[in-house]
Amino acid sequence: MINIKIGDCLEVLKTLPKNHFDTVVTSPPYYGLRDYNTGTWVGGDPNCPHKRLTKISKDTATGHANMYDHGDVVGDAIYRQKCPICGAKRKDSQIGLELTPQDYVRRLVEVFRGVRDTLKEDGTVWLNLGDTYHNYRADGLNVKQTLHKEKHDQPEVSPNRANKIKGLKEKDLMGIPWRVAFALQEDGWYLRQDIIWHKPNPMPESVKDRCTKAHEYIFLLSKNPHYYFDHEAIQEEASQSRWGGKTPINVENSKDKENIFNGLTRERDMMPETKNKRSVWTVNTKPYKEAHFAVFPTDLIEPCIKAGCPKDGHVLDPFGGSGTTGLVADRLNRNATIIELNKDYVEIAEDRLMGETPLFTRVNVK
Repeated sequence: MINIKIGDCLEVLKTLPKNHFDTVVTSPPYYGLRDYNTGTWVGGDPNCPHKRLTKISKDTATGHANMYDHGDVVGDAIYRQKCPICGAKRKDSQIGLELTPQDYVRRLVEVFRGVRDTLKEDGTVWLNLGDTYHNYRADGLNVKQTLHKEKHDQPEVSPNRANKIKGLKEKDLMGIPWRVAFALQEDGWYLRQDIIWHKPNPMPESVKDRCTKAHEYIFLLSKNPHYYFDHEAIQEEASQSRWGGKTPINVENSKDKENIFNGLTRERDMMPETKNKRSVWTVNTKPYKEAHFAVFPTDLIEPCIKAGCPKDGHVLDPFGGSGTTGLVADRLNRNATIIELNKDYVEIAEDRLMGETPLFTRVNVK
């Protein structure tokens, strides 16, 4: 069974049963990456397009640089909250558009406090996060990523990328994943492991002063020091020897005869067929045509669910997106609950799950 809950994850988590879920597999919106247009305007003139019609100087009362002048989402942090034309206020509970990394981290800590209440005592969290660079540009950015071709609006790159952030220099790597991981650790979570998601097909970057970024992090966190972890379910095939394969024993060789006589074999002939899964996972990114390019890959989610949730258990994803966690959980005979704020993505997830799961799978949307 797959449940899709519509709404702000902070509020939806309060309605879920306590100590219920076996594991959480999720990838929150990355900091300062894009605006998914989930906000609503309250008050003001209902006929106002809520667009900024002229460029705003950095020296205005906002103190923020102009970023872009198109679309119905205003381009700097202050004007995202208040329309300069009619005075309408914009309310938006999406995560990722905070003014500072510290605000972003605080909000995720709050979310995972709610997650902890719903998690079993031996439960785990598998948290995927990508990093970003501080790229202050007073001339602004103008980049879009397709959300849903021909059917939905396109999410804008977040205005935060145009704001100077105290303590960060231009081109600084922000270290967002580790900021979040250490904050969760300080909040009581056990930080058990950092896993490197190696991407053989990363997004191309036109940089000449550093390497192209080809990895992200998955953090394994637990509620308690002892937790459910099925390491056998995700074991890897072992190479049969450190030299690349078995070497047949030559019974004519005096040393081999001696080893056989003593009931011993060489180390390379004693290698097991499997080994414990390593902490670098090589997984290609795989776009889903109905959603944005950064869909959570199924091959990345599968080992998390196999290790963290027994069969017929229950998986939670508080940032459900296009429903990939629910899809993988169903394929592995687990139940799933996903939460998604963006109604467009709920529609995508519902269509996807109804189309790619067996006929007997129940998909509930509330």
